[in-house]
Amino acid sequence: MPNIDIYTKAYCPYCTHALALLKSKQLTYNEIKIDGDMNKRSAMIERSNGGYTVPQIFIDDVHVGGCDQLIALEMSNQLEALLEEKQY
Repeated sequence: MPNIDIYTKAYCPYCTHALALLKSKQLTYNEIKIDGDMNKRSAMIERSNGGYTVPQIFIDDVHVGGCDQLIALEMSNQLEALLEEKQY
């Protein structure tokens, strides 16, 4: 199973939506809450090459982007392919 990291903040509707999509697919993920933690926020921005909004989603070493990009992958049937490609 690929490693999925998702950077989130409390009260973020986009984070909630992205998490719901991952849960609906019964995927295991690592939620990294950046609320008030400048070190985690800085790490997220660096890892995402400047992405400062949440969520920021990674599947192994692939930066998916945010909620809109995750949904676009799902709607175009590319999310499954990406997940299968990353399985060991």
